[in-house]
Amino acid sequence: MSPRPLLIFPCNGNGLEALDCLGSEYMPIGFVDDSPDKLNSQQFGLTVFAREALDRFPAAAVLAVPGGPSSFRDRRGVVESLGLPCSRLVRVVHPLARISPLASVGVNVLVMAGVVITSNAVIGDHVCLLPNTVVHHDAVVGAWTLIGSNVTVAGQATIGSNCYVGSGASVMNGVSVRDRALVGLGSNVIRDVPEAATVVGNPARLLYANGSTNS
Repeated sequence: MSPRPLLIFPCNGNGLEALDCLGSEYMPIGFVDDSPDKLNSQQFGLTVFAREALDRFPAAAVLAVPGGPSSFRDRRGVVESLGLPCSRLVRVVHPLARISPLASVGVNVLVMAGVVITSNAVIGDHVCLLPNTVVHHDAVVGAWTLIGSNVTVAGQATIGSNCYVGSGASVMNGVSVRDRALVGLGSNVIRDVPEAATVVGNPARLLYANGSTNS
């Protein structure tokens, strides 16, 4: 069976790293990006197209992975603005990732090398999991969330929707990180994090309570 053509949106760090995660199921044919400075350029041997490429290549699957620590709360609006049906959005899992057959993983999800997702864990739609992160049993990672590298989400912990968990962070068993929260790099979260809060440190402490990302 021939690999399905794939467009990656946008041409950002997550998009470039996605190239390393592709197995034989997909063949990248280009990036899609909104930046005029990138359009029609060549990045790693692939052309950067405008959004019109989504219509020009109707058979192409799409992996949409926008966002970072300063823009993660806008991810939902950006992805939905593409106007794509779920049938075109795909899940890309690095061959060296390990996902339990008892886990649940949504659509438009990027799982990078060394990630481990264990029994009964739930990964929502539109999630990115960076290298060597572990999501333990019965944990939940909500839709639209970005999880950095070397993160530990312990058993029965819950990460809400549209969150950002920085690389090297740990979330203790049973703790809830509520929607739109940011967990700073290397933080050790031992108590619940309020909605839209920013927490940092070991143990993690409240830095901002109103959605600021200046951490």
